[in-house]
Amino acid sequence: MDRPSESARILAVSDLHVGHPANRAIVERLWPTHPDDWLIIAGDVGELLGHITWALALLAARFAKVIWTPGNHELWTHPRDPVTLRGEHRYLQLVKDCRALGVVTPEDEYPVWTGSGGPVVISPLFLLYDYTFLPPGAQDAAQGMEMARSAGILCTDEFLLHPDPHPSRGDWCRARIAATTARLAALDPALPKILVNHYPLVRDPTRLLRHPEFAQWCGTEATAGWHKRFGAIDAVYGHLHIPRRTVHDGVRFTEVSLGYPDEWRRRPFSEPLRQILPPPVGPE
Repeated sequence: MDRPSESARILAVSDLHVGHPANRAIVERLWPTHPDDWLIIAGDVGELLGHITWALALLAARFAKVIWTPGNHELWTHPRDPVTLRGEHRYLQLVKDCRALGVVTPEDEYPVWTGSGGPVVISPLFLLYDYTFLPPGAQDAAQGMEMARSAGILCTDEFLLHPDPHPSRGDWCRARIAATTARLAALDPALPKILVNHYPLVRDPTRLLRHPEFAQWCGTEATAGWHKRFGAIDAVYGHLHIPRRTVHDGVRFTEVSLGYPDEWRRRPFSEPLRQILPPPVGPE
């Protein structure tokens, strides 16, 4: 593969939620600034398989490379979706559809960016959550769930995200953790990484949530040290709908969510794509 131009960038976005007409209109306006630009999509493109493939096809035709990992919404078996696949079978259908479009998935070889700021391995991760981001005062997952129910907080995943054939979402998460750990450990340790996951790899970003009980559906304590262990220079994520950049143990963490229309309309900035490489200079 030819080396990208020095003007090319890696851009990222998540939580496009194209079922909302206003969000769909934003996606229709997304273009690279350079023909060699890459685009990372960190999950929650939409809920219906047709919506997801529409958006990915559009963006894959515009960007030199699109790298995708699923969020929880892609994995829903929604009552309005004519595709009734559940759990892992739905995920594998999404992988098949992505490959037909030339979109890189967590099941594919991790691509290496050789443009400005590179070489860097881009690692899309599909990890889910295991209810270990407990709300304050909870001693275990059962107590945490009871606290959430008492507060009137319950993620729609509990009804629409099926873990089949795994016994539970936590079991599916643990299987993904084991498989992904082995893949990352096999990479060249000398090459820096950009780790891409729908959920934050550390607990800290969830502390801004309006409802702390919701953190249980936002990641796993099993990944708390991955940004250091695997040599990350950035950990790109979404899900929280709180777009920002923070630093943990000297490593950038970039949340790239667009979010729902009533959220992004209140923000002082309008550009949904966040620059990952080369590292942006100055305030964002």
